[in-house]
Amino acid sequence: MIRTQVSLTEEQMKRLRVEARRRRVSIAALVRDAVDRAVPGEEAERFARIEALLAAAGSVSSGSGTVATGHDDVLGGDRW
Repeated sequence: MIRTQVSLTEEQMKRLRVEARRRRVSIAALVRDAVDRAVPGEEAERFARIEALLAAAGSVSSGSGTVATGHDDVLGGDRW
């Protein structure tokens, strides 16, 4: 771990203390979690993109009724 110093307002520190107590974690753990969510690493970004793609799969209709069996013909070719 790398130690660092961060300046916070009294209100921000109060909110951190309340939330850390609510979650039963340290303030440092809460700050690390917030940093990970605010500034995701490459792996987290990759996972989020995959999740978005999986959520979209099957959510629309091509209208052809054959995408599942002929996806290469329907989705392939010069269009992609």
